[in-house]
Amino acid sequence: MPRVRAAEELRRMLASMRHQSFYVTGTWIDEDLGLYAGWVEREESCDGEMPQRNETGDKALLFSGDEFSGLRTVRDLRQRGHEVKNGMHAHLIHLAEEDPQFPLGLNGQFQGILADRSQGTVKLFNDRFGMRRLCYYEAPDAFYFAAEAKALLAVRKELRTIDEQGLGELVGCGCTLGDRTIFKGVRMLPTASAWTFVRGELQDRGRYFDPREWEEQPIMDSAPYYERVRETFSASLPQFFSNSGQVGLSLTGGLDTRMILAWQKPEPHSLPCYTFGGSLQECRDVRIARHVASLCGQSHQVIPVGDAFLDDFPMFAERAVYLSDGCGGVQHAADLYVNQLVRTVAPIRMSGNAGDQVLRHKTVFRPSPPAEGLFSPEFQQHVEASAETYGECMQGHALTVATTKQTAWYFHGLMAVELSQVTLRTPYIDNDLVKILYRAPAATLANNDLRVRLIEDGDPKLRRIRSDLGFAGTGGKLAGEASQLIHRLTMRAEYALEHGDPRWLTRLDRTLLGRKLERVFVGLHKFAHFGLWYRQSLAGYIREILLDSRTLSRPYLNGSAVESMVKQHLSGEATCTPMIHKLLNLEYIHRLFIDAQ
Repeated sequence: MPRVRAAEELRRMLASMRHQSFYVTGTWIDEDLGLYAGWVEREESCDGEMPQRNETGDKALLFSGDEFSGLRTVRDLRQRGHEVKNGMHAHLIHLAEEDPQFPLGLNGQFQGILADRSQGTVKLFNDRFGMRRLCYYEAPDAFYFAAEAKALLAVRKELRTIDEQGLGELVGCGCTLGDRTIFKGVRMLPTASAWTFVRGELQDRGRYFDPREWEEQPIMDSAPYYERVRETFSASLPQFFSNSGQVGLSLTGGLDTRMILAWQKPEPHSLPCYTFGGSLQECRDVRIARHVASLCGQSHQVIPVGDAFLDDFPMFAERAVYLSDGCGGVQHAADLYVNQLVRTVAPIRMSGNAGDQVLRHKTVFRPSPPAEGLFSPEFQQHVEASAETYGECMQGHALTVATTKQTAWYFHGLMAVELSQVTLRTPYIDNDLVKILYRAPAATLANNDLRVRLIEDGDPKLRRIRSDLGFAGTGGKLAGEASQLIHRLTMRAEYALEHGDPRWLTRLDRTLLGRKLERVFVGLHKFAHFGLWYRQSLAGYIREILLDSRTLSRPYLNGSAVESMVKQHLSGEATCTPMIHKLLNLEYIHRLFIDAQ
């Protein structure tokens, strides 16, 4: 491809990903290698000179994300004569220079390009769990890649076409499956990819890590397993708090963030804590997190989601779909809103994300078919087929499925929205920790005793506070089981009233109880109340989007069924929140990516 054309396409791709004024961008062109690359980062994430170059200048590295291989690595490199510049990731180019298996030794969530002029090669890679997505398109005249699919659509109009199988998976499962996206021709690099190009030609679709290396470890007995988990977690945790003064803790009422506090033991008032709160009542997350932060001597604030968010909801909803390439939806509009505010507290957001998935190998999503009649028979087939595809994809070791599929696929949309505002960190996606967790005895996966014990060993006073689901606390086994039962029931009641499942409960509350249950339960656990908002303050917005002639004329929709469903929800006859989410998402996907030629 002529340099003039390639450079112009690169400029347009970068422009499509520069979402905020505080983003910085740059380009890297090596015409001899056929490489035209660029980067877009939030200003606080821009880590020194990019691309990094080694002392001789024959190797260069472009890297995005977080990597935690430890301060010892930097010291060792300097002792071996390398000139390691300042910057959190400045050592990586020297690791790449020394390690022929690079990026095998990296620990974190990342994407990158390594170029070797002496060999005439370019290596495109991602992290071993697939948390940082790389999309690609193999055109006849070039290989295109980007962290966001919209960058590919910006320069190749033939990609502005829906992949109906991918869209069916999005509707049926809440995400696309495997390497599929919702755009025809756009695919995702598999986990742990290291694809090598020689003089611009793709020569090797290699992978640098096979999960079977960890899956085939022997299972440990409970006592030594606990000791190894405790030792590994406590030793690895401090590196996630690098960039002192820029990290805040997204504190909840659950066990995962409490475990972080129990072992990190921050100095008083050194770690700002915050919790997202709703507008109906003070949720359990807020009450518990405030108590936990106080016991640890840390400041705490509530970031509320109320009228200010609802006043600008259409903008946040559209942006959430756009930022996530349609993988996330309007249900993440509230997450976009709160993370904009989080950025003013601290640009790095520490959380307990993926704790459940790695510690207990938990499933986070399953196929959930929509109500019959809303979609055309042809498209309904794609939705129904997603259940079979799901079953095929979820074969294998439970922890591999939980990390590289359940978490990486389902939470990608939410993470894309959050990453547009802040740097995300979680100590639960750590190579050493996850490797040990493959050796878990079955008994430790059946309950939360491991986490409760770890909290008690780290900071006994934090174990005495019950979690949002009734775990830990004092009072003996019987009191604990009763508390867990009550909290599970209240959470399920809130879910039912917000989502309309089971319908008999919402019908009972609407017809006989005058929505007394709704007033009691909604807001106990969640900070976003879409079922209520869609029926009240956002009713006009719902009519404007879903009853618009453009929406109702989409070929895969049954317009009359959509009208009926919307009217039932707005009148209070039924609660159809999940389906309203999906229909809004589908319409925004068309307006933002397909119709906008």
